[in-house]
Amino acid sequence: MEDRLIKRLFASIKCSSCGQNYAVADIEVLGHKGDIWFLRAHCSSCHTQCLVAAVIKEERVAEVVTDLTEAELSKFADAAEVGPDDLLNVHNFLNDFDGNFSRLFRQDEP
Repeated sequence: MEDRLIKRLFASIKCSSCGQNYAVADIEVLGHKGDIWFLRAHCSSCHTQCLVAAVIKEERVAEVVTDLTEAELSKFADAAEVGPDDLLNVHNFLNDFDGNFSRLFRQDEP
């Protein structure tokens, strides 16, 4: 992983003293050993300095946590993604929905 990416990641962290985000220019990568990176950061707002040891692992695939069964996963594997229009339709439906689930799910008898 490149130093500049590590700096950008750390710039999203807030100073523990004053709460301001660190500027990328105020972060120095001291080095790394395997997955452990060592940085020095200077807060341009309150002038506090800190030393950081961070574990940053690369190319790790996150484990999927789901309550779906294998059959359900297979069933929905090729389903279309939820798009912006789908979300807008749900939003519009909920805006007008009065909360009456009985009427919503009522099946009209033939």
